[in-house]
Amino acid sequence: MGYAHEYATAVMRRGRIPMEPADFVPNWSDRPRKGKFFPGASVLPLPDGGCADDATLGRGLFGPRGTGAFSLPLLGAMLRDSYGLTGRRLAVQANSDLGSLPFHTHANWSRGTSSGGGLYPIGIHWISGASGPLAPGVHYYDTPRNAFARTLSGDVTGEVRAALGDLEEAAGTDQFLVLGVTFWQNAFKYNSFSYHVVTMDIGALLQTWRMWARAHGLHIGGALWFDEPRLGRVLGLDPEEDGVFAVVPLTWEKTDESDAGREAAPATPGARVRHVPDERSRRVLTFPTVHAIHAATLEGAADRPAPGTLDSALVTPPGPGERVALPAPLALDATVRRALRERRSSFGRFTAAAPLDPARLSAALAAAVAAGTLDTDAETPGAAPLTRQYVFVNHVQGIAPGVYEHDRETNELVLMKPGDFGGFLQENYFLANYNLEQAAAVLVPAARTHAVLDTVGDRGLRLVNAVIGATAQAVYTASSAAGMGCGVALGFDCVSFAEELGLAERGEIPLLVMMIGNEAPRPAGYRFDIVAP
Repeated sequence: MGYAHEYATAVMRRGRIPMEPADFVPNWSDRPRKGKFFPGASVLPLPDGGCADDATLGRGLFGPRGTGAFSLPLLGAMLRDSYGLTGRRLAVQANSDLGSLPFHTHANWSRGTSSGGGLYPIGIHWISGASGPLAPGVHYYDTPRNAFARTLSGDVTGEVRAALGDLEEAAGTDQFLVLGVTFWQNAFKYNSFSYHVVTMDIGALLQTWRMWARAHGLHIGGALWFDEPRLGRVLGLDPEEDGVFAVVPLTWEKTDESDAGREAAPATPGARVRHVPDERSRRVLTFPTVHAIHAATLEGAADRPAPGTLDSALVTPPGPGERVALPAPLALDATVRRALRERRSSFGRFTAAAPLDPARLSAALAAAVAAGTLDTDAETPGAAPLTRQYVFVNHVQGIAPGVYEHDRETNELVLMKPGDFGGFLQENYFLANYNLEQAAAVLVPAARTHAVLDTVGDRGLRLVNAVIGATAQAVYTASSAAGMGCGVALGFDCVSFAEELGLAERGEIPLLVMMIGNEAPRPAGYRFDIVAP
């Protein structure tokens, strides 16, 4: 057994046995930037390709894999809609940061993709070759300016292809998005727990891109297994304090007949970015647990699992029980851009005064099912998902309160235990920003984490958490399009939930709570959009 087993168990038990350092207190006055700043790097403002009229969320969640090609305007639109700053929102709500948000120095700018703690630690690098619209190089996505900061000039796409090995999608392109994380940008708040959080953030962003691309007739598929140290050297990353978590090959538009005959760039082992990011924090801390789990997930990083390896760790069919048929999911006709711009956390605004339309619950569950795979290099197309959805029903029209599991094949709820679980839900939630009993339903995705680690090694922890993060993003965005509130949280007693759901026999771990429901009408709030939705 690798260290990832130990780490996953510590995360599961952290509500009862705090992860080290147990006495840690964040120094908010010395917090790092949410992004990176490269002094002296040239900056290229990004064009915005807009959002096609038929680019609906329903098509993005449930549509086929696209066959189109990216252009610079489309890439700019996808980055802005997913990770760029879109506006500022203030509202009367129950989160702990409410008292500081009205101050401009503490402004929290909204984005399309969710993030654990709203920290947004992912660095997006565009590594472009000769077929692109710019001179080849490495560009960092500057979220406040919706621009690229050029950190290297020269074609290093040969290094990316060499790091990806035999990945088929990489063979025909020289355009790549690379996702990296500097751990301090999350660990300053979450210390040892941060690795769990950032791996979910990776999945949330990949899912946003996946939805956005499919809605626009494009395709996004990520690689999680590759020679990570090699790519880290190109990007100038510290192998202990930074990680490269995903590589996304892009199909790029052909602009010249000569593109077809252009030879791929060779590997350039000594290449390295020229610009170094400036650190805002005066004191940067390190955490031995983060070093240990990162080192564990680097083992065998380039040894991509063979097709079918994961099959024994996928979810099994539902158990016996009374079945409740759900209606067809509510149609998600909003454009992806609008759904992402409207996405937000409900933070205590749920109300049980009006039960939820079951078609909206059905839409949230359909979104969770669609996100059960991320089209990554370790997954088998068409296989069962890595996750199962459990549903605590509190206030849904025509469905008796109780805890159910969702049958993704038939879109039915299978009753596990009848009764009111509102008290259980609230007693086993750590924070004061949600009243879970007032939510119409609480969705709990679970995965066989230890079985995944047994089949593909410690790096499988990144895959499991990425799929869970993708599920959260899909449910958030579908809830936005369906006109209902949503909140996602990690602050719950995982052990109590596992015991209540009887998951030991299945070897599953509950990894999130996702609350959906109606919100109190006419909330007091302020909203400023940088770009209209």
